[in-house]
Amino acid sequence: MQTENKLMEALGMEFRETEKNKVVMTMPVDERTHQPAGYLHGGASVLLAETAASISGFLNIDSSTQAVFGLEINANHLRSKKSGMVTATATPYHIGRTTMVWDIKITDEDDRLICISRCTLGVVNQK
Repeated sequence: MQTENKLMEALGMEFRETEKNKVVMTMPVDERTHQPAGYLHGGASVLLAETAASISGFLNIDSSTQAVFGLEINANHLRSKKSGMVTATATPYHIGRTTMVWDIKITDEDDRLICISRCTLGVVNQK
C-alpha cells in the first residue's frame, strides 16, 4: 500500500493504529484542511473517514486478488474546529464477502465528537 504522493500526505494524515478491526488516523486542522471561513472543511472530515474505512477494509482482504472501493459514505458534522488535530477511529459493523460497513468517529484532542460517519465498501475480485 503506497501512501506517498497521495492526498493523504498532502493533508498531513498519519496512521496511529492499523489492525484488522480498528484503524486510527490523525489529520491536522490547518490551512490545508480549512474551508474558506477558516474552519475544518466537512469534505476533509469525510476524506479522513473514508480513508480510515478503506484502509480497514484493505486489511481484511487478500490484496493479491481483491480490492476495496467506497460505495457510500455519510457524515454528520457535530462540532466545528479551527486548529489542532482530529483523530478518526474506524471499527466494523459488518465484514462480509462482498461488502463491508464501517463506523468512523472523528474526535478532537479533548475526545469531543467532531463528526460521525458510516462507510460502505465493496469488495471486488481483481481477476
